[in-house]
Amino acid sequence: MASLRDLGLSEYESRSYRSLLDAGPTTAKELSRASDVPMGRIYDVLSSLETHSLVRSQSASRPKKYVAVEPETALNRLLEDKLAELEEQAEQYEEIVDTLTDELEAAEPLEEQFWTASVGAEESVDLLIERLDAADRRIVMVVGRSSAQFDLGSVGDRVAEHLEAALDRGVEISLLMAPDLVDTLPPSVGRRYTERLADRSTFAVRTVDGLRGTFNLIDSVEVCIEVVNPLNPGEPFAMIDLKDPEFAADVREEFAPRWEAAEPLSIGGS
Repeated sequence: MASLRDLGLSEYESRSYRSLLDAGPTTAKELSRASDVPMGRIYDVLSSLETHSLVRSQSASRPKKYVAVEPETALNRLLEDKLAELEEQAEQYEEIVDTLTDELEAAEPLEEQFWTASVGAEESVDLLIERLDAADRRIVMVVGRSSAQFDLGSVGDRVAEHLEAALDRGVEISLLMAPDLVDTLPPSVGRRYTERLADRSTFAVRTVDGLRGTFNLIDSVEVCIEVVNPLNPGEPFAMIDLKDPEFAADVREEFAPRWEAAEPLSIGGS
């Protein structure tokens, strides 16, 4: 159940404000009795409510009387205060993240091999997105004829969105696709390519025949290999992520001649 405490008031402040609404203009002593707020605390509570602009006082009267601000006005003021507080907290958290990003910069990639895997459609896509977001310099994507990365509309949109974010932070992207995959792309992916990616100098797309599997080479040290569901090729089954500079170098050597022999993707072909 919603409470004034959810908007930042204390229990005593909440009780005092509600009692003022019921009682009308009231002295501190009368309000203490009506709200069960101890007399030793009532003046501090009323001062706090005045600070929040939730009550008004009649200083000329003796003893001094207080009246509650109308509920709609009071709630809007509490909401404004809460939103301002949240905005300030968000800025503080952003500053903390900026500071920690510098402090927690990862060390240079280790030469030893490390691999992990995710099984399941959603988990596989999440791992791919995580690794795309981790790229600092270059992403090479090789997409075969049956790739869950782009066959599924929502997945294709997510991948394209994160590729765009990578470009925004200065990552160079090379995408090599099977020609017949182009016609199967969701319309939303094609539109994003045409409207927001095609003109990027650090984004290149080419097509070449003979591609079978799908993998992503990240920063020349890491390879994400897609494993499709054998019972449903349009759905990802698993994603294997392998950090191994030597293996990544071999993959890059295999990729280079295929890239040179590939044809640039025209905007009309997207």
